[in-house]
Amino acid sequence: MDYQTITYELNDGMAVITMDRADKYNALTTQMRAEIEHAFKQGGREARVVVITGAGKAFCSGQDLGDAAASGSIDLERTLRDEYAPMLRAISGCPVPTIAAVNGAAAGAGANLALATDVVFATQSAYFLQAFTRIGLIPDAGGTYSMPRQMGMAKAMGAALFADKISARQADDWGMIWEAVEDHKFNAHWRAKAAHLAAGPTAAYAAVKTVLRESWNNDFEDQLTLEAQEQGKCGNSRDFKEGVLAFMEKRPASFEGR
Repeated sequence: MDYQTITYELNDGMAVITMDRADKYNALTTQMRAEIEHAFKQGGREARVVVITGAGKAFCSGQDLGDAAASGSIDLERTLRDEYAPMLRAISGCPVPTIAAVNGAAAGAGANLALATDVVFATQSAYFLQAFTRIGLIPDAGGTYSMPRQMGMAKAMGAALFADKISARQADDWGMIWEAVEDHKFNAHWRAKAAHLAAGPTAAYAAVKTVLRESWNNDFEDQLTLEAQEQGKCGNSRDFKEGVLAFMEKRPASFEGR
């Protein structure tokens, strides 16, 4: 795909997707959603970690209400089903770790795009905003799924009803994101963390994603069974053998990944 609204860079096993509509605060359009979906699928095939971030001052301001495809009497059900859902499935289904590097405001669908990734880093000056009720809507783009699981029902309900800004520090304290980082350290920090994952045991990371997500659907016995199955696969990998050997030899492991 010839990307027009994002950039895609691949270096040392790290794919970085940058939403590149800084003049519109990286608001989402039909084209951008399709490009993000494609880029996550591509990253899942050729990278060992995929990062999404925003150009300019914002991460993503949500739906571009001026988008030609969203003008007039927009069919929101169709848009969510046919455009947002495939993008979010590509993020959730990515076989390698995914990171949102939230460099500024993450509002509406932009906030929930970030929460769809595995790990969220945010600058301390950033904020998250479930702005939907301000225009008579409900949180979407997967927000009604991710928020109660990541921040608890009480905080999720308040965030959805009041549509107040949630600072990155609050989000960190509430367990909504992984880490709020000082602005001047932010880029170096998330890149170092992404590089760590890109050099790690990719198959084990995929198994981690599987077992943690399935824990919501399993009872205790089913989860124990799933753990044993996935651990058995990991235990038969070359990365496990390398990890044990590196531990015994007191040296850093050199994981193959895939």
